[in-house]
Amino acid sequence: MDLSLSTRTEGGRTVVEVGGEIDVYTAPKLREQLVELVNDGSYHLIVDMEGVDFLDSTGLGVLVGGLKRVRAHEGSLRLVCTQERILKIFRITGLTKVFPIHTSVEEAVNATD
Repeated sequence: MDLSLSTRTEGGRTVVEVGGEIDVYTAPKLREQLVELVNDGSYHLIVDMEGVDFLDSTGLGVLVGGLKRVRAHEGSLRLVCTQERILKIFRITGLTKVFPIHTSVEEAVNATD
């Protein structure tokens, strides 16, 4: 399966909508998108993972790398995910303490974390 990416601005934040699988083969595409957004001055990102079917350690690494990039500019990276199988990966790895995870894009846009 491939990875689909689309971006839009909502409430002063850049939303990256991700669909498909984020794995060793597709993660570089997400990494390039996040790097490009930060290079273009978007430091407050929301990654909408509602359409993600699979996430591996490479994908987690890309998200952590994206978080480090935006934090270097005093920015933020929030995730949107309600899928238990994906949330479980964040809990097992302890990344729920690192990433603010929200149930909707609207909630993520309005959050103060």
